[in-house]
Amino acid sequence: MIEVLLVDDDLLMRAGLRLIVQQISDLTISGEAADGRQAVAAARRDRPDVVVMDVRMPVMDGIEATRQITAGADPPKVLILTTFELDEYVFSALQAGASGFLLKRSPPEQLIEGIRTVAAGDALLSPSVTRRLIEQFSSRPARTENPRFAEMTERELEVLVAIARGLSNDELAATLFISANTVKTHVKRVLTKLGARDRVQAVVMAYEGGLMDR
Repeated sequence: MIEVLLVDDDLLMRAGLRLIVQQISDLTISGEAADGRQAVAAARRDRPDVVVMDVRMPVMDGIEATRQITAGADPPKVLILTTFELDEYVFSALQAGASGFLLKRSPPEQLIEGIRTVAAGDALLSPSVTRRLIEQFSSRPARTENPRFAEMTERELEVLVAIARGLSNDELAATLFISANTVKTHVKRVLTKLGARDRVQAVVMAYEGGLMDR
C-alpha cells in the first residue's frame, strides 16, 4: 500500500485529489496539508511514501517544504503539482529534491501512475523540463566537475549523459545497443555511485557537476 500526503491550499483541489486517490486499491491517504509548514509537520509525523505537493501556497511554499522534507532521513518522494509545465518554480523544486512533477490539469490516471512511479523510486521528468534544465545550465559559468564522476566507468558516464538528455530506459537500450535489464543495472549503479535518490537528482548532478560541458 502506498501512503500519500496531499498538499494544496485550495480546498476544492484537495477534495478532487482525495476523491481520485481513495478510489485506487493500492493507494491510501496518510493526511492532508494546506501549506508547506503543515506539509513538513505531516510528513515527519505520518511518514507517507509520496507527497503530492502544490508549489504556490501561503506560510511556506512547496519548494521550501520539499527541501525540508527531502532533507530528512529516509524521506518520502515528492511529486510536484504545477499549473504550467514550464512554471518558473519547477526547476527550483527539482533542485530542492522533488522526484518529478505533474500538471494540475493532468487526467486522474496520470496522477495515479505518477504516484506509483515516484513511489517505486523512478522519476517523472518530461522532455520539456529536461530541455529547460539544459537551457538553465548552459547559461551558467563553467563548473567544477563532480569528483564522483571519476569513480564511474565510461559506460556508466555514458548512461548518465543519456539520462541527463532525457532518454527513457527503452531509448537508452536502443541507443546503447544493450538490453532493458542491462540498462536498469547501469542506471542503478549510476544512482548508487552518485548517491542520488532518483533519476531527477542524477540529471541535476550531471549538469551541476559539469559533465554535460565535456
